[in-house]
Amino acid sequence: MTKSNKDQDTLRIAQQPEADELLARSPLAALVGMLLDQQVPMEWAFSGPYTLAGRMGGDDLDAHEIAAYDPEAFAELFTAKPALHRYPGSMAKRVQQLCQYLVAEYDGDASAVWSEVSSGAELRKRLNALPGFGTQKAQIFLALLGKQFGVRPAGWREAAGPYGEAGSRRSVADITGPESLAEVRAFKQQAKQAARATKRAADK
Repeated sequence: MTKSNKDQDTLRIAQQPEADELLARSPLAALVGMLLDQQVPMEWAFSGPYTLAGRMGGDDLDAHEIAAYDPEAFAELFTAKPALHRYPGSMAKRVQQLCQYLVAEYDGDASAVWSEVSSGAELRKRLNALPGFGTQKAQIFLALLGKQFGVRPAGWREAAGPYGEAGSRRSVADITGPESLAEVRAFKQQAKQAARATKRAADK
């Protein structure tokens, strides 16, 4: 992962030093963490790659190894307690699909997704094409790359939408410690409440 040492020292997404260290140096771990970031607390999702790497007997994740892994055995790595996700079976399948795509399209090199892009729009298109990455997830990861990993092709903030705004507290891209984590969590809660209120008004 192309980052400054300062960035590596301050990465605080998983709120667990060993897990954050892996995220800082492993492009695939960061992608897998982003994939897992749904319907579970953010720090749970982003500590998943570190736990998975340990269960696979290594200190990093390898797209070729995961892509070729027996699906049932791979699912067991997710379901073993403590489970890696609230929906371990389906997320194991998604992680394997992601790695199979990376092997087919990028020879298993996750960083190749963003290492040679010329614009934020191109990067968003590439991220959006990844299995399990819808528009919102692609924009959040694009913002994460720009804000915390120094991957900043022309127009990256615009391509990331509201998640690319400087000083925002909208997503994992903005988490640099416990305080910002609490702020992002509060923002998400407010957004959910607003969405429920809008739905109730529309149903009347």
